Amino acid sequence: MRPAAPGCWPTSPGPGPPSVPSSCTVSRSPPVGRAGERPRGSRNPYLRHRRQAPVLTVDFTRFPLAAGDRVLDLGCGAGRHAFECYRRGAQVVALDQNGEEIREVAKWFAAMKEAGEAPAGATATAMEGDALNLPFPDASFDVVIISEVMEHIPDDKGVLAEMVRVLKPGGRIAITVPRYGPEKVCWTLSDAYHEVEGGHIRIYRADELLGKIREAGLKPYGTHHAHALHSPYWWLKCAFGVGRDGKDAALPVRAYHKLLVWDIMKKPLVTRVTEQLLNPVVGKSFVAYATKPHLPKAEA
Repeated sequence: MRPAAPGCWPTSPGPGPPSVPSSCTVSRSPPVGRAGERPRGSRNPYLRHRRQAPVLTVDFTRFPLAAGDRVLDLGCGAGRHAFECYRRGAQVVALDQNGEEIREVAKWFAAMKEAGEAPAGATATAMEGDALNLPFPDASFDVVIISEVMEHIPDDKGVLAEMVRVLKPGGRIAITVPRYGPEKVCWTLSDAYHEVEGGHIRIYRADELLGKIREAGLKPYGTHHAHALHSPYWWLKCAFGVGRDGKDAALPVRAYHKLLVWDIMKKPLVTRVTEQLLNPVVGKSFVAYATKPHLPKAEA
């Protein structure tokens, strides 16, 4: 899924949250000003989003980054995880096959730098590329993130092999995919949800994905679920028509969308607690974390 779209309604189905108003691509990564400073260039659109909260599928309390970590966000889409890594001081490469999105991500990287949101030493590059033929040497990255991508790619084992190749021994990887139960409901309610060009071609069960991760030579160390409040939104979309967006959407869809926008923008305690309680039951995304083992000394 690629979340941001004109009019700020999702145009392709997927597990991520619906877009929020105004420059949706950036709303997923909130700037935090430094002591109220307003950098030069007041027209910088990034500054308009200081109070917006990020919508992240990867939990960085479970997947911590160190300043200077070299991070690959593979299939970065609108860039939400790449932006967060950049804010945390990483050396980020955001890669996607969609040239239009990559150009937008590059603009927002530049805007973040101008706004003073990138710590000293942090770097960010946005580039087009093929997930099955990554243009990097072996052991190039400390961290790889691939969020809501593998369900789109026929050769998922090939993608895993490439990620393992470019990940350093001891490096960490975060993989997120649509969770089986909520995704199965969407497929049952609507063929249009997944029968689109570039759409979802499989639904992973947790044990299936973890098995493929192990087969690729990685060692899983943690899992969880995310975005429980977004599952009912997609069920409503599938029930009333995936292609009906904006003012054309059914009233229940529009009403629930407003609720989610309020949640994304305000992060009220009631919805935060509710989602945490519901994530194990109906979380829309399944998230797995793994490490690449160090080679034995004889093989190193």
